[in-house]
Parts: sequence; structure tokens; C-alpha cells
Amino acid sequence: MSGPTSPEPGTGTTQQLVAAGYLPIRDVASITGVNPVTLRAWERRYGLIVPHRTAKGHRLYSPEQVQTIKTVLGWLNRGVSVGQVKSLLRADQPLPADQASQWQEKRDRLCEAIHALDERQLDERFNAELALYPVQILCQYLLLPVLVTLEARWPQQAGATTERLFLHSWLRSKLGARVYHDNRQHHGQPLMLINLCQAPMSPQLWLCAWLIGTAGCPVDAFDGPIPISELPLAIRRRKPRALLLFCESDSNTSAQSSLQHWLRDHGVPCLLIGIEDQHEAEQLIAHAPAGADVSVVADPLAALQTLADRHLLE
Repeated sequence: MSGPTSPEPGTGTTQQLVAAGYLPIRDVASITGVNPVTLRAWERRYGLIVPHRTAKGHRLYSPEQVQTIKTVLGWLNRGVSVGQVKSLLRADQPLPADQASQWQEKRDRLCEAIHALDERQLDERFNAELALYPVQILCQYLLLPVLVTLEARWPQQAGATTERLFLHSWLRSKLGARVYHDNRQHHGQPLMLINLCQAPMSPQLWLCAWLIGTAGCPVDAFDGPIPISELPLAIRRRKPRALLLFCESDSNTSAQSSLQHWLRDHGVPCLLIGIEDQHEAEQLIAHAPAGADVSVVADPLAALQTLADRHLLE
């Protein structure tokens, strides 16, 4: 027996459309990871995905449109600009196995603004990309590569300390404001993020907080190491669903010994973020105290995936 027939686009009541599998924008954002602001920008600027509108003006997306959004993400992941995607979809062009990234120019433009210490220019260039690309794609192809490039460049560059402070201050201000507003919309137990690095304004912490907030989970961000003796008190008061600790990769024995104090059994899952060396990660997990639920990941994107896999964002 066949299922219900989908109504033609632009026809049918809201109830009929919902019964046929049409979804409101908030559900589409949850399924695809593309936030509503970006979906609306794709529609307005490019006519990329034009949903059905109810009598009250609410957007409803068909199952086919949800699949199209996933295809768009496939193109964006290969570095194709949003402006080029519509013609590729119209031509029914299959996704290539790989394609040279078109993100380098965007990275260079951000680096120019950072080098000039020009906050307005940096803000405008970032906002332009934020309106068009999902948060995870921006982290993966723009912000994290820019941070890697600059960290490699700064040791040989005059004015590096000022540049680093400028960028880290901007990131905390920019992303912190978004995390604050996201937290007002979310409910339930938070994720607790703590910066264990010597310097405050950890870019990794604020990128992770931004990703988590966009995924619909509240975040408590502590941009500095609270005393280890006060951590149990903070956990009792906030009752976090998990503890996320940000550190710098360092394989020396004293540094690992110091981290072990933080990786004890706190009664909640613990993610240590910032360890890129696989051997170092395995050593930390192997020496974690008995009963501790510890995972070690390299960066905020890996942390987000681990949280999602363990259903800690729900």
C-alpha cells in the first residue's frame, strides 16, 4: 500500500503539508546544521531553496528540499561558493570526489584585517561569510585554518603579540555575545567549559562554545582555570551534563601529571580538548583515574562530534 501523496508546492493546508513530511525551519536547522538565518539568506539572496509559506508566513520545507540543503552542504564542503551552487543544482551536476578549495581567498582577507588590527574590517568580512555559511563549515574551512596559519607565522613576525591579543579579544567578544544570546533561548543542563591554558581568551573554548550553542545546548564558559579545589562545588551548583577542558598539547611529564588532577571521576563525562598527538591522547586516557569517563580530542569540531555521538547535546 502506497503512502500519502505529497501535495503540489504552493497547495494544501498546513496540516496536509506537515502530514506529507514538510518541516518548519527550526526542525530543518536541527537536521541539517544550517541555522535559520543562513537558510533565509540562501532564499533571499540566491533563491536557492524557496520553501512553502503558510497563511501566517511560516516557512515549511519539503523532504526533497531538506535533501537539497544536504547537497548544498556537500558543495560547500568542497569549497564551492554559495553563488555557484544554484547553477550546479540546476544542471544536476554530481558532487565530485574532491575539488580544490576556494576558501583560501577568504582566509587571506581575514588575515589582512587581523594584520591591520582593523576590527571593523574583520567584523564585516566575518559577518558576510556568517550570513552564507553554516557555523561548522566556517569553523572547519575558515576560522580554524586561519588560527593555524597565524600561530605558525607569529613566532617570526614583529608585532605578533599585539596581533594575537587583538584576534583573541575580538573572538571572545564576537562569539561570547552569540553564546550569551543563544543561552537565553536554551534550557536544560549546561555543558561546562573551562580554559586550562595559561593565557585567557582561548580561541578553542569560544569556538567550541559557539558550536555548542548553535547546536541548541546551553553553555557555561569559564575562560580561565578555576582552582581545582573549587571544581566539585561548581559541578554541584550547575549540574553540567559534561565537563569540557581546554589545554595546550604538551607531552612533558609534569604537564601530564597536572592534567591528571583534572581528569578524575567528577560524576560526569569529561572531554579534554587540544591534544593533537594521538600517542599523548592515549597516554592521558590510560593514566586517567579509575572510574573517570574521559575522552581526548584535538579541536572544537572533534569535540562537537563526540558530544553528538554520545547524545550529550540533546
